[in-house]
Amino acid sequence: MKALGQPLLDGPQRDLSAARDAYKTGDVEQSRAAHTASAVQWSGATEDHVEAGGRIKGIVFGGLDGILTSFAVVAGAVGSHLGPEVILAMGVSNVLADAISMGAGEYLSSRSYNNYVKKELERERWELENFPEGEIMEMIELFESRGMSREDSTVVVTRMAKYKHFFLNIMMTEELSLPVPEDDDNLNSLKDGIVMFASFALFGMLPILGFAIVPLIDPNLTEHELFVVACVITAFALFGLGAFKARFNEKFYFRSGFETLILGSTCATIAFVVGRLVASYFDVED
Repeated sequence: MKALGQPLLDGPQRDLSAARDAYKTGDVEQSRAAHTASAVQWSGATEDHVEAGGRIKGIVFGGLDGILTSFAVVAGAVGSHLGPEVILAMGVSNVLADAISMGAGEYLSSRSYNNYVKKELERERWELENFPEGEIMEMIELFESRGMSREDSTVVVTRMAKYKHFFLNIMMTEELSLPVPEDDDNLNSLKDGIVMFASFALFGMLPILGFAIVPLIDPNLTEHELFVVACVITAFALFGLGAFKARFNEKFYFRSGFETLILGSTCATIAFVVGRLVASYFDVED
């Protein structure tokens, strides 16, 4: 039996493309046809819907991307035998530019998604107003396909349909797996963008801290020693971010931290090896 909120893949379903066309043109008859069981031909195609993951998604994604991007620059630069000053300048400029890009991208994508959900909400509202019996029957069949008896699903859906606003939200959640955005969704989109920017910038600066702070303590450290310091800082940051992520799901802190550390180490190793190979190639050519 499918859980509530999970998209229906093998049960009765209308032709959503036809329903959307009917909504755009205001064609009530076409909308009726899209809801009619005889006109439904299930093709197996599904729609991709983004599910909100909360602020934790932005923190983990932004932080992990920031660490890996920054350390990849450091590892590649060290592999290419660039000096600490060049590595520091490249690392800081790259992290800030990418953080702004990631923050803006998160804001714009979140706002676009909210606008998409609102359009779907308006379409469902229009269909409910013009052909309520079709929407009710659709929900009855959906609940029945998820394990309810025909009698119970009829009683439940018919009772919910008396409360149009509530029923509309149920339709959005159960039929399309699209939670209705809050009224301040643009503000939430802005918050998502800020969280992404801050997480990327904060964690992204960690791998290059060694090249900025450690020389102030001991200016005699070699490039190799500074890189080792950067590796240690990055390893702790990756493990900590992975353990932090585990707090919100499986609770296996060590395993999650170790997995994140392995992922980051793999990316860094690739960047270092590529940088060293490129440097070696040009040395040979010279």
